[in-house]
Amino acid sequence: MNPSAYDEMAGVQERHWWYVARREILCCQLRQLRLPRNAEILEVGSGTGANLSLLARFGRVTGLEMEQRAIELARRSLGARDDIRLLQGRCPEDLDRLGQRFDLVCLFDVLEHIEQDRLALERLKSLLKPGGRLLLTVPAYQWMWGPHDEHFHHRRRYAKAQLLDACRGAGFSVVQACHFNTLLFPLALAERLREKWSGRRGPATRTPPWALNALLARVFAAERHLLARIAPPFGLSLLVVAGTGT
Repeated sequence: MNPSAYDEMAGVQERHWWYVARREILCCQLRQLRLPRNAEILEVGSGTGANLSLLARFGRVTGLEMEQRAIELARRSLGARDDIRLLQGRCPEDLDRLGQRFDLVCLFDVLEHIEQDRLALERLKSLLKPGGRLLLTVPAYQWMWGPHDEHFHHRRRYAKAQLLDACRGAGFSVVQACHFNTLLFPLALAERLREKWSGRRGPATRTPPWALNALLARVFAAERHLLARIAPPFGLSLLVVAGTGT
């Protein structure tokens, strides 16, 4: 990503509605996985650490991040913790350096940055223990491509069938696959189309005024209940839970 994007994220990730609500959704997904006590968890592309404290509720966490600046910001935010270690490296090139296997591998809006996405998934599957799980999210719909994606150095947005093909081609057994960020999709679509037509990216990581930020967080987070019952047919993002098949 743009180096400046890490500073943007670090400044807002604790309070911006998108980060706050996505963590609530991910927390519900993690509870449903019923991970073993003291699970070994890997987050690939841990960035400035927005999700590491959440993941540490469920086990011991390794964060793999390619940018030293992001690691520095994460360490500043987290402080000294025995249950979280941060390593600098790229996916899939540096996965062999991890030297262990995991109960859960997470990629939260990361796979779209990786050129060889299927190869990365294959390598990640080899790091999972028998019965281990993959939990990932990606942006949906290539037709929504715009300045936002270019700013964050995305290589693609995904159709659901394309993401499933990549996961299954890497040897995963898909347990759950659905869209999310559905309730706010019309607003997001209008904003992305405005960006696309104007060629200018709005301040996507700027936190809105308090009342609006709280409202957006509440609406988005409410989808944690929706995802427990149905698979929304559309949404700004895609979520997949997959297993090793053993």
